[in-house]
Amino acid sequence: MRAAATIRVLTSVVLLAAAAPDAVVAAATPAPAAAATGTTPLDAYLDGLKTLRATFLQTLADAHGHELDRASGTLIVVRPGKFSWDVRPLAPAGAGGTAPPGKTAPAAAPAAAADSQGQLMVCDGVNLWFYDRDLQQVTVKPVDSALSATPAMLLSGAADVRAHFNISAAGHRMNLDWVLVEPNDAAADFSRALLGFAGGELERMILEDRLDQTATVIFSKIERNLAVAPSDVSFTPPAGADVIGTPRK
Repeated sequence: MRAAATIRVLTSVVLLAAAAPDAVVAAATPAPAAAATGTTPLDAYLDGLKTLRATFLQTLADAHGHELDRASGTLIVVRPGKFSWDVRPLAPAGAGGTAPPGKTAPAAAPAAAADSQGQLMVCDGVNLWFYDRDLQQVTVKPVDSALSATPAMLLSGAADVRAHFNISAAGHRMNLDWVLVEPNDAAADFSRALLGFAGGELERMILEDRLDQTATVIFSKIERNLAVAPSDVSFTPPAGADVIGTPRK
């Protein structure tokens, strides 16, 4: 399923109304002289971040910019090392149509997905849980073996991000300050990520995977450093769900 594959890239991933602008992606590689260890908007954003709650709209596009999948959901982060990424499927933009090149597809007004649809990924600080509601299947892995070199690591603070990624400023475009993130591990699920900031807040994330597909996430309703209930970043397999793997105690 495309949705399941997308969430794994974004948190195994951490995804909107349009495919990633090719001009932004193509132009985002910094000049060779740029210092990979210099301070970026990402560094400033993570400094002092304790909790984060935001909703998002996500699209997945192929190498030609054609929309493959569309979803919405909620991201919750509790640093260090805990997060929840809940994704619900939506109908493609324009009742299955795609936007012309360089244009943003009109926002659809789909009905909310049923509780039995979509995927949920939860990191409780010890284990990473992936629940596919459609399949009624849960996969669980210890965090240290599941979160290496993923975008989720950037936000959750699960490890030293500069030990796993090359991070560099990538210019100002589309009224956003961009940061380019590239994993050091050649086996990582994504090849590079672009994070767009406005007024110090993370507003957009663009990820390219190894299949030349691009996931674009636009965040909204952002709440920073407010209280988060422990139950929001914990998980218990639903009754009747198949569980693959053994959680670490």
